[in-house]
Amino acid sequence: MTSSRENNRIIVFDTTLRDGEQSPGASMNLEEKLRIAELLEEMGVDVIEAGFPIASEGDFEAVHEVAKIVKESVVCGLSRATKGDIERCFEAIKPAPRRRIHTFLSTSPLHMKYKLQMDPEDVLQKVIESVTFARSLTDDVEWSAEDGSRTEHDFLCRCVEGAINAGAATINIPDTVGYAVPGEFAGLIEMLFNRVPNIDKAIISVHCHNDLGLAVANSLAAVGAGARQVECTINGLGERAGNAAMEEIIMALRTRQDVMPFETSIKSEYITRASRLVSTITGFTVQPNKAIVGANAFAHESGIHQDGVLKHAGTYEIMTPESVGLHKSNLVLGKHSGRHAFREKIKELGYHLGDNAIEDAFKRFKDLADKKKEVFDEDIEALVDDEVVRSNNRIALKSLEIVCGTREPSAKMALVIDGEEKSCEAIGDGPVDAAFHAIRKLFPNEAKLQLYQVHAVTGGTDAQAEVTVRLEEDGKTVNGQGADTDTMVASVKAYVNALNKLLVKREKSAPEALSA
Repeated sequence: MTSSRENNRIIVFDTTLRDGEQSPGASMNLEEKLRIAELLEEMGVDVIEAGFPIASEGDFEAVHEVAKIVKESVVCGLSRATKGDIERCFEAIKPAPRRRIHTFLSTSPLHMKYKLQMDPEDVLQKVIESVTFARSLTDDVEWSAEDGSRTEHDFLCRCVEGAINAGAATINIPDTVGYAVPGEFAGLIEMLFNRVPNIDKAIISVHCHNDLGLAVANSLAAVGAGARQVECTINGLGERAGNAAMEEIIMALRTRQDVMPFETSIKSEYITRASRLVSTITGFTVQPNKAIVGANAFAHESGIHQDGVLKHAGTYEIMTPESVGLHKSNLVLGKHSGRHAFREKIKELGYHLGDNAIEDAFKRFKDLADKKKEVFDEDIEALVDDEVVRSNNRIALKSLEIVCGTREPSAKMALVIDGEEKSCEAIGDGPVDAAFHAIRKLFPNEAKLQLYQVHAVTGGTDAQAEVTVRLEEDGKTVNGQGADTDTMVASVKAYVNALNKLLVKREKSAPEALSA
């Protein structure tokens, strides 16, 4: 059998829907998870970790629905090392043509003593038992040694060997707390290849967290040492400081073929679109100087840099904007553009909308074109995304009038709630406060405002504002989004969108030990 180490194909395992959602405030509803899953499959992700089915009914449903729509990618569910978890996981992923159970158990002395309160021998036995049971349900089983980077080498080798003998086809070594440095982490992977006798019967995977800013560096170092699966998320989303960012790993492998001659199945041209979708849904804005997908990643302000790029792009760009899905379109839209041009633009931007959705979006585009001199690609993306996030419309904005400036800020508002129009006036410390008071008057609720965030979609004073609102009520957190050339209208849309989500939000009480 050829060792997996000798293969130059890297399996991309995306955990945006599972580990990414563990970011405080980043929870996604079912529709949003399905949108992301569809895009992940379209861009070529090998394995989609769709969630943690035992965590809640909502998580189970999300994994189950993802398993129904994904046809090419492997759909994976996470489970702890217990029979109940593993059975629940299998039921969730059952509809998928290709499915995987990912089970894990802590192996570091610290975790075993304080978290599990188990002896090493009992942990090893539980690893073998859990993998054996998972393997009885499906051929594709992955086992993770939680806190692997802080596990004693002798014990880690025994656990890995036992898991492979029990039927695990993939062995994941997580740097759960982001503690490792690249040379050390590569050495750990190298050690396993040298010491575990049956290591050639499994793919070695790595799952690195970014607490020291080294998640991508550690992942790439592990690949160099023989790991052939990398676990990552869009935009590096994840708990604490996040996970290894998929876009950075993919473009590093693509750009530095001279030192990392490895291949992936990812269509890198989808990277920007995926980044924007995840950012819009979660409300986690990408910092401007973020590698690959930040707004400044391909911007050049220095005169020396500008001169060099104009003479030859390679002077200051090691990859092209087009390679990650950024492009300057020859198709410029304005108020005189017709449906055909708009439909082609939507396709060009990577959206797949039905006739009714396109018609609705086209009407909103015409309204926007009347307000703006130039309509940019980013404007259309924001418009379409805003159309999608308003799909839960038990509550809808009918009209809004704001008074602000030197007079006492006030808002006059009308909402349509369950088909009935209601209106009121309210005052506040400022225009946003007044508008949100009006919403609470019309639709009384105890939700706490945790985040109010505004950013301009494009430049110029006529730019669309994209607003994110985060609400929390009884432990349930939701994000709402809204976009409009009027910041106040966008703000109310975002708040109303969050309320609509709150109405359908399910209880979500995840069990302990959720991370691998």
